[in-house]
Amino acid sequence: MALTPRLDLRQTQSLVMTPQLQQAIKLLALSSLEIESFIAEELERNPLLDIAPADSGGESDSAETADAPPQPENLGSDELMNDGDFATGSAALDTDFAAEAFGSDAEGGGAGADGMLGMNGIDTRCGDFADGPDFDSFAAHPVSLRDHLLGQAGSAASGRKLLLIEKLIDHVEPSGWLGVDLSALAYRLGVPLPEMQEALQTLQSFDPTGVGARDLAECIALQAIEADRYDPCMARLIDNLDLVARGSFDQLMRLCRVDEEDMRDMLSELRSYDPKPGLRFDSADAAIAVTPDIFVTAQGKGWAIELNSANLPRLLVNRSYYLEMGGGGSNKATNAWLNEALADANWLIKAMDQRQRTIMKVATELVKQQEAFFREGVSRLKPLTLRQVAEAIDMHESTVSRVTSNKYLHCSRGLFDLKYFFSSGVGSADGDGASAEAVKAAIKALIDAEAANDILSDDTLVDLLKAKGFDIARRTVAKYREAMGIGSSVQRRRAKKMGR
Repeated sequence: MALTPRLDLRQTQSLVMTPQLQQAIKLLALSSLEIESFIAEELERNPLLDIAPADSGGESDSAETADAPPQPENLGSDELMNDGDFATGSAALDTDFAAEAFGSDAEGGGAGADGMLGMNGIDTRCGDFADGPDFDSFAAHPVSLRDHLLGQAGSAASGRKLLLIEKLIDHVEPSGWLGVDLSALAYRLGVPLPEMQEALQTLQSFDPTGVGARDLAECIALQAIEADRYDPCMARLIDNLDLVARGSFDQLMRLCRVDEEDMRDMLSELRSYDPKPGLRFDSADAAIAVTPDIFVTAQGKGWAIELNSANLPRLLVNRSYYLEMGGGGSNKATNAWLNEALADANWLIKAMDQRQRTIMKVATELVKQQEAFFREGVSRLKPLTLRQVAEAIDMHESTVSRVTSNKYLHCSRGLFDLKYFFSSGVGSADGDGASAEAVKAAIKALIDAEAANDILSDDTLVDLLKAKGFDIARRTVAKYREAMGIGSSVQRRRAKKMGR
């Protein structure tokens, strides 16, 4: 049979994701700050997209808000998200999440006249959170480390030396350490190394003490010099910080030529110094604020779950502008552009509405699964997987993963990443399993309570954990202990012996 080229026609089916579908899926994984940035770009690009005034409640005769999206007559064939993945129409956005209500008691819990669920249920409103934290109290703007140092440089030097100090300040890391090799910087600037060292010495005299240090030992040494405690014994101790970390106190006493009492005093002095003095100031990282996306509060025997409406503006379609620009007129080019802008605005409003509903649905199931944690703390955190939540709410596992990425939940126990509630499990006496986080909390509590003359070995910890209902192996105890940065029983015994 001869091999010859030919043309064939074949009919196949394949799943093709439109750009709008891809963007809708990406919106799920974005954090609140990224969503704000995305909306700002859309507002600048699309003249038909607008923000509802804060005092209007989103109601307008000429606008359609995100809470009441327009009909999709202009959306074409593109589909929106349904069940977290794709939605074919506005019906998918009309899910009654009151059906997700639950409480410690199943009776009662109906919706009242005010739209809130009964005392035994979950209130899943998306409105203002009246009892939430006052974010205005977080709006203080402390002086940054860089500005603090530049203010001191202006009064400590001038001319060429001031310029060199400012160059050094540009390379000071948020920790307060110098993040550049001094010789390399001197070479790049074309100045003698002694001159650069003199500028660094001036920088290291600034507040906070220890700023401009090139490593931990120099940072501690600068603070010891400031406190007039930098004698030969302290100098040798600072030069051997690795031995301090390992707890080799007998070797340190020989190196420093001091007795146990003097060593204890020196270690106490060492602990009083700040290894990263720059962190007490505001930094660029502090500008990346973490704000909760979800609020969870106890309400009677149930829970009230709310989205943080302060994170996102209320979007609307400005139909007055659409009509003013000649929507439906005879100019085909203008009509096509306006219709495309209108379709994009309608799509974004629907996509944002579905995103909020999907987040609420996942958060509701999380609270249901981890109710014991919200009532009693981390010791009652259950092992949980994305698949379990996805199956419970009839969504795809990848959708739940996107929803829980870069999202934070605020409750009476603090601020938590949604991923925190998903953890592997270990065996327990009741057969239900226990979260790894609950086991870590139990290990830390036991170690914190141990006496200096009764340090708990890993074998003893295993026995104590079994008495608490955790069926866990010794190697797992060691793994969790090391993951929390807790030393072995030998290291802890040495540390407590020296009064650490």
